Amino acid sequence: MSEKWERLVEALAADDDWVTAARLADRLDVTPRTVRTYASQANAGAEAVVESGPEGYRLDRGAWARLLHERGEDADPAGPDGRRARLMRDLLDAPDGLDVFDVAAGSHVSESTVEADLGRVRARLQGTGLRLDREGSRVRLAGPETAMRRLVGTLVREEGRRGVRDLSTLRAGFPPMDDFRADLVAGLDAAGYAPNEYALDDVLLHVAIALDRVARDHVLGGPADVPGTGGTSTDADEPDPIVGLVDRLVRERFDVHLPDAEVEHLARLIGTRAATPRSGPARAAVIRDIIARISRDWLVELGDEGFIERLALHVENLAARAADQSYSRNPLTASIKSSYPLIYDLAVYLASELGRLEGITVNDDEIAYLAMHIGAQLERTRSRGDVLRVTLDVPEYHDARDLLLERLRGALGDDVEFAEGDPADADLVVAVLPPASPLPAVAIVSPFPTDDDVEHVRAEVSRLRRARRRARLARTLSSSIGPDLFVRGVGGRDREAIIRLLGDRLLAAGVIDVAYVEGALERERMSSTAFTDLLAVPHAMTMTAERSAIAIAIDEHAIAWGDARVHVVAFIAFAEDGRAEFQSVFDQFVEAFSDPENVRRLVRGATDYPGLLAELSGIMAT
Repeated sequence: MSEKWERLVEALAADDDWVTAARLADRLDVTPRTVRTYASQANAGAEAVVESGPEGYRLDRGAWARLLHERGEDADPAGPDGRRARLMRDLLDAPDGLDVFDVAAGSHVSESTVEADLGRVRARLQGTGLRLDREGSRVRLAGPETAMRRLVGTLVREEGRRGVRDLSTLRAGFPPMDDFRADLVAGLDAAGYAPNEYALDDVLLHVAIALDRVARDHVLGGPADVPGTGGTSTDADEPDPIVGLVDRLVRERFDVHLPDAEVEHLARLIGTRAATPRSGPARAAVIRDIIARISRDWLVELGDEGFIERLALHVENLAARAADQSYSRNPLTASIKSSYPLIYDLAVYLASELGRLEGITVNDDEIAYLAMHIGAQLERTRSRGDVLRVTLDVPEYHDARDLLLERLRGALGDDVEFAEGDPADADLVVAVLPPASPLPAVAIVSPFPTDDDVEHVRAEVSRLRRARRRARLARTLSSSIGPDLFVRGVGGRDREAIIRLLGDRLLAAGVIDVAYVEGALERERMSSTAFTDLLAVPHAMTMTAERSAIAIAIDEHAIAWGDARVHVVAFIAFAEDGRAEFQSVFDQFVEAFSDPENVRRLVRGATDYPGLLAELSGIMAT
């Protein structure tokens, strides 16, 4: 099959939802017309694997899996990338190595193609602790067994994104895995640990890999082959309860007796990734100091001692994972980053301080877990936001008005204030009859509201709150973006060069100093500021600008920004007295441009400074 259309399948496999032709064209660096051609080629067989509709394209994973099955094990599963993945899997399973000529014959490719693949594999292994040893035509994968298993896990995840296999297919080989999972959660809870079910699937993948590798006689050699110490206990005289739990459950559910080193390795993974002690030693003093600075600088309430203790316990496990470079994957990373950019940014600051004070290196997935802790605490302590004033315009008749008020109050919560008085002074009027004189916002409901009536009022409240936020954002943007702070086209620069380009504009305007630009670059190195697929918002973690301002670069050609390809870059600089403004502008800017159509609209219309302001005003008003 054509290698080119399989790139479309791989791109669609990375998304669970519909993807527009424009976004696919950006990812593949082709035109939307070429995307349509690839889709037609993908569907040329007996069964269509790419669905198309008004919202774009989506992969039919079932059809794709059936097609791969029909092609058989000897078929190339997904072009050159799939062929190289299969080569690595075969090397992992062959302790005595593979013969290059046999590999070429089995894959139906030339020896030179296999040599090229081995070159790519050798480059891929850099930094993994593994290497390729070569003797004549025979090549062997060498390195510690733990590194072998990490590579297996990486390959499984990559193949899952391509639709080849994932954790569910591994579970199929171990039918008791779901029972093992349930028993593990219950056992951890009973032993005094808080299970992390978001990270549990990643741990179960390691369990499945361990069972498979042990069955193939690839076992851990002992403490020298296992990073860190066995288990998670800090007292050598006390047995680690997780070790005993894992040993018992593996015996009961899989009828397998794992060597001690294997059990201790799995217990360590579980103890540092999927289980947090409910009490115990922690870096409480360090965490308390960092949280105090976050609360002060960002005007948020995070000082609760219970929260600090929970976070400190989490950081204890994070430090152990960082020491082994065995980070826990987070399936919500992309969602948290795009939906809660400010919370994610607070987590980036926390991670940077942990690196500075404790030497802990934190990746994006682990930052997202820190963001989950911070977000949960902010939700517990959040104050009421912009409260809308709502007036009921309902004639008194028995208790009909009271019943309507009670129903709406229960549905709308604390962000709405029901008030008496002149309807003209209200943000929203809920009425059972059209008002005699025009009012800015009216929701007509029946005297005894149905579910549809309540949903109508809720939708109107959400619309008004969104309009209020965006109106404030539009005013801020128009006053913060001067003509000299707009760049159309970046001439193929990389993201560091673009940050410096926009930083120079802000420097020339007297908004920031050189240290602020360096701070923005440091923040970017911590974690990409591409908060959506099409928008990047670089900024420093300190609020040391002379005044708040935003420099914007727009390019119709996609800009490589980490793993994303963006069209809009907004370098945001905030002053000390703009801390509260930072929270609303940052979140709302990302929210407004999380809609790809808004980004495309800005790219099309913002050909000059007046066009930029016009498009921003239009987008913020919708």
